[in-house]
Amino acid sequence: DKCPEELTCQDVRTFLLAKKEEGLKATTLNLYNSAIRFFYRNVLHILWDDITVPRMILEHKLPTILTVDEIDRLLEAVDDIKYKAMFATMYSSGMRVSEVIHLHYDDISRSNMQIHVRDTKNRMDRYTILSKRCLDILTQYWFEKGRPRGILFPNKFTGNYLTVSTLEQVMRRAVSDAELPKKATPHCLRHSFATHLMEQGVERQNIQALLGHRDPKSTEVYLHVSNKSLMGIQSPFDRKEGADYE
Repeated sequence: DKCPEELTCQDVRTFLLAKKEEGLKATTLNLYNSAIRFFYRNVLHILWDDITVPRMILEHKLPTILTVDEIDRLLEAVDDIKYKAMFATMYSSGMRVSEVIHLHYDDISRSNMQIHVRDTKNRMDRYTILSKRCLDILTQYWFEKGRPRGILFPNKFTGNYLTVSTLEQVMRRAVSDAELPKKATPHCLRHSFATHLMEQGVERQNIQALLGHRDPKSTEVYLHVSNKSLMGIQSPFDRKEGADYE
């Protein structure tokens, strides 16, 4: 054993590698790295060697993307019209799970075929497209489930917002029932929306605006995309071959 003043960067490297062998993820190891580095520099006033103790490279896994046919199989596997409507809204508009959960009746504009997205991750309201096919499902849901005028998808027991975990449970059952080969989560519907729009040739800055991304590199473009130009984009949910929504 050594006292802190006697520890070297090589000792720290050995410690972090041992933790990696124990199965700790890169994000956790980098937190350890940052804490020890701060202690060395600011408390012990010992020089730190970034070459000897580099930060771990994070693995960036590609998001799961469902095909159009897989989306249809998924929706067919959902018996409850409420959850079918929620999943259809996520895929057809690119909304986040939390954004769909917080939708209100007045956020749906049938006249403009728009959805007003509030309570966003970036705390910035936006509009996205309302698919004709999705509107049909939403209309069916609305009439069958008591015509809710406040929260669009309320918890049937409490009347409050649903939880993300509830949708994740429904999604897991639907993925299993539809015999989909992929580990799909509700959020992958948003990824699928963006991917399918890109395959349709929709400009990247328009997709970023619909998704509500505010990446520093795209912010300038995002601010100059007009609401009118976005509403001319057709949802991939309405582009299924043979559908009556072309």
